Amino acid sequence: MNKDLTTGSPEKVLWMFCLPLFGSIVFQQLYNIADSFVAGKFIGENALAAVGNSYEITLIFIAFAFGCNIGCSVVVSKLFGAKRTTELKTAVYTAMIASGILCLILMLIGGLFCGTFLNAIHTPSNVFADSKLYLEIYILGLPFVFFYNLSTGIFSALGDSKTPFYFLAASSTSNIAVDILFVKYFNMGVSGVAWATFLCQGVSCILAVIFVYKRLSLLQCPKKSALFSWKLLKEISIIAIPSILQQSFISIGNIVIQSIINGFGAGVMAGYSASIKLNNLVITSFTTLGNGISNYAAQNMGAGKSERIQQGYKAGLKMVWTICIPIILIYLPATKELVHIFMDTPSDTALNAGVMFLRIVAPFYLVISAKLVSDGILRGLGLMKQFMLATFSDLILRVVLAFVLSVPLGSTGIWTAWPIGWTIGTIISVYFYFRCCSLRGSEF
Repeated sequence: MNKDLTTGSPEKVLWMFCLPLFGSIVFQQLYNIADSFVAGKFIGENALAAVGNSYEITLIFIAFAFGCNIGCSVVVSKLFGAKRTTELKTAVYTAMIASGILCLILMLIGGLFCGTFLNAIHTPSNVFADSKLYLEIYILGLPFVFFYNLSTGIFSALGDSKTPFYFLAASSTSNIAVDILFVKYFNMGVSGVAWATFLCQGVSCILAVIFVYKRLSLLQCPKKSALFSWKLLKEISIIAIPSILQQSFISIGNIVIQSIINGFGAGVMAGYSASIKLNNLVITSFTTLGNGISNYAAQNMGAGKSERIQQGYKAGLKMVWTICIPIILIYLPATKELVHIFMDTPSDTALNAGVMFLRIVAPFYLVISAKLVSDGILRGLGLMKQFMLATFSDLILRVVLAFVLSVPLGSTGIWTAWPIGWTIGTIISVYFYFRCCSLRGSEF
């Protein structure tokens, strides 16, 4: 069901709209968590390290899918808020065509340079073969990743955050079952983990695309929509390209950090692989809430209701902190138990690395969540230059500090780079938001 985000209490509207988004991304992250869980529990520590190692490279591909998602979503949100349904449909068709072409290019690059990417991050020889196998199968499933992300972005733009939740709840739950079936009973090893994700994502993607086109057919248009528009592609690209660059640079930064971690051996790699999955569950969830706030801001800007945007910013902060505090209270006292989810008998090195990472970064979830709310407003308003500056400051600091601090402090120095980068990035992002308010008053 489509939902107008330009009416009603901003706080209530955001809670009703964003909670299903939060649930959706939790289930989406279960794909990766399930892969690591099954690899660590039923194959071994090296398999867990291989999946985690490949995951950092898959994030580059996800960055492109995410950028297409948010670019399409923001433009469609504005058109939906302005009731321009003919252009709205054309924007969807245009995004689908352009994303399909981009996806094919990335599949070609990934297929040709898969081994090169793994060598570039100094993948240890004892996990190289499994890392390459997992990555090759993942690349085959890229169309599912792209078109599913586009579909969820379109649903969100139309104010419907529940439909993607239903799809993901079903597919991620089935993914866990298929993971275990392929690995434990069919003895497929790491390839079983990868093929399970491929199949479940494929079903979810196909269903989501079908439902998108059914939803579009219900929108009444004064005239027939064109299948492609260069003008709308430009509008989508203005949002999508900075978002792709943001996520790509974050992914590249994570890959650089992964290469530093790989120098400490498979034990630290496995511990990091377990803890980063738990960390990404939180960060990706708050990023998705920020995307929802972008949809809220874009719809209200399209409707000319700028005063609701500032109200939405305050409501967004209250929402993410309400969710954030219980997560911190769970993570901090239960770090060992959480790492044990992925490994029955971890080595001391793996356990200590995973525990230390979570204990250092978890208290700063309150900080990074505020940044992601501010980022959501900036992106929804089309202030991409400010958005990118805040993001790149965080990333550059984390990468540089990971290099510098790893020398005297070992792996602990790498983990310390996260909260420092997050804090600086948050200060910059919040500054840009309030500067926007002070320059324009109540008008954005």
